[in-house]
Amino acid sequence: MVTGDKTATPEPTGAQASASRVVLFDFDGVLFHGDSFRMFIRHRYRRSLPCKLLALLTSPWWLLCGVFSRWWAARALVHAALFGMSPKRYQQAVEAFAEQVVRRPRQFCRDGLQALRKHLAAGDEVVVVTGCEQTLAARLLAQIGLPEVGVIGSQFRPGWSGMRITVHNIGRRKVQSLAAKGIKSWRVAYGDSVHDIAMLKQAHQAVLVNGSLKLCKRVEKALGRPVARVEWY
Repeated sequence: MVTGDKTATPEPTGAQASASRVVLFDFDGVLFHGDSFRMFIRHRYRRSLPCKLLALLTSPWWLLCGVFSRWWAARALVHAALFGMSPKRYQQAVEAFAEQVVRRPRQFCRDGLQALRKHLAAGDEVVVVTGCEQTLAARLLAQIGLPEVGVIGSQFRPGWSGMRITVHNIGRRKVQSLAAKGIKSWRVAYGDSVHDIAMLKQAHQAVLVNGSLKLCKRVEKALGRPVARVEWY
């Protein structure tokens, strides 16, 4: 993990002081191995026959969507998996899934969690900024003993047919979501993909987790400066 040498520079003041205490972590690929929300949706399909039947009945629609956009096809499958769910039922499904996932060996990134806990111990304000749905990411963190960590993720809202996506928190949307919470500057950001470039670009210290040399060059080109690379397991 890369850390700044606080003794080598003057004490920051004002906005700089605020930024020096904020540290951002992506979730999937940084703290969690795999795509957590995709795992949740697959869990829903495995556990629910009505979900499978609805996905089958709507297959012409999501297959058509897939011709134009994989995102729209995935969105249709997500909506089918959450069809008819109230916020309360969604919360219960998330809690049941999180309790099951936390028992899996090596599902969470040991080195990433160690780095996060070091930042907390140092008094940094740690925020997890993720494309995963916010309730799910927060519940997974709570299950491993980190309920105090702030989470800014994708957003759902209840509708007549169930829970529906309103905010997909990836790319530039991450920076916008942070600004909406009053967070406009940060000292360190940990990311693992091109979707984190906007978040990494505004960090004083950008850290790429488990990135290939090709990805690292692409990120550095976008940032216009070097990034730190770490290998976490």
